[in-house]
Amino acid sequence: MQRRRIEGFIYLAGFGASIPLSNWMIGHVGVVCPDTGPCLLPVGPGLLAPSGVLVVGIAFVLRDLVQRRLGKGWTLLAIALGALLSAVLAPPPLVVASSGAFAISELADFAVYTPLQRRGLVLAVLASSLVGLVVDSLLFLQLAFGSLDFLAGQVVGKAWMVLLSLPLVSWLRRRDERLGIQPA
Repeated sequence: MQRRRIEGFIYLAGFGASIPLSNWMIGHVGVVCPDTGPCLLPVGPGLLAPSGVLVVGIAFVLRDLVQRRLGKGWTLLAIALGALLSAVLAPPPLVVASSGAFAISELADFAVYTPLQRRGLVLAVLASSLVGLVVDSLLFLQLAFGSLDFLAGQVVGKAWMVLLSLPLVSWLRRRDERLGIQPA
């Protein structure tokens, strides 16, 4: 029980850190940083995306792991605090886009993950993250830039991060079974 909570708070800290990091990256990290838009990174052949997508993809997985370790109450609190952090730390033009897209997409992720988690952790993380990243991409791009120009890049960039995390999630599930650690 103690190990589960400690790991849960580590995931919670990572989840919380992902919010300001992603907002900072949008304005500072990229191969292209136009004056009128976000800094962009390549995420696939011919696809660019705002650089924060790399961290946001991981945030969806961390949110699921927070729920696995600490439960739904902590997860809902983390989503609310994440939206607040987005509103406080995002550059003024991105406040509504960042906090609104974050809150709604994380709640969509939560709605999919919660019923699936007992059936299989990897499936739950994959399905919920895919739903969350599509919702986040649609809302963020429309609210922040009034355009869906980077939609394909956003989805692909976040999906890469989710897919790259699945071996770790699979290992965690096997380790939990071996150690007898039950989800919250």
